Amino acid sequence: MKEKDYFLALYDVVKVINASLEMTTVLEEIAKAVALAMDAKACSIRLLDSRKKALIMGASYGLSKGYIRKGPVLIKESGLDQKAMTGQLIWIKNAQTDPSFQYGAGAKAEGIKSVIVVPLKVDKNVIGVLRVYTDKVREFNEQETKFMESVANLSALALENARLHQALKTNYELLIAHKYRLDDN
Repeated sequence: MKEKDYFLALYDVVKVINASLEMTTVLEEIAKAVALAMDAKACSIRLLDSRKKALIMGASYGLSKGYIRKGPVLIKESGLDQKAMTGQLIWIKNAQTDPSFQYGAGAKAEGIKSVIVVPLKVDKNVIGVLRVYTDKVREFNEQETKFMESVANLSALALENARLHQALKTNYELLIAHKYRLDDN
């Protein structure tokens, strides 16, 4: 893929992020845009749970329901995700045989070969991961990894903005409810 194509793909991701504060929709559109831009089998975005022990599916594109429901991604059982949670970009040549990939048999059944994982970071905190899955062994060049890192950073920013928007909305609703109670007295 040419550099210009990555620029246009990144532009498409930015448009998706700016179009909505509905996180599910935004994450689904990001996963789709990344998979198509990378000419990959699939893409997923997993988010760190509140206990910081597992990565929960936020959105996916191109994965079967069976693969998505294969079980939780527990950080302590996934060498891949332990590394990703430190902020590292991780590439697995063949997920079907690599011991650091938690669900190798699931990858084989799904037809997944190579996987690249990019952390979603807010400041220095990793809040999730962006994964791209291919159906053949594939190495990723510098342009592709820079594109994915850019999308991961934008995705993390979108998640943080949505969280802050929700908190602001909740505070506003509480303020209005309190005002009406005062007016009633």
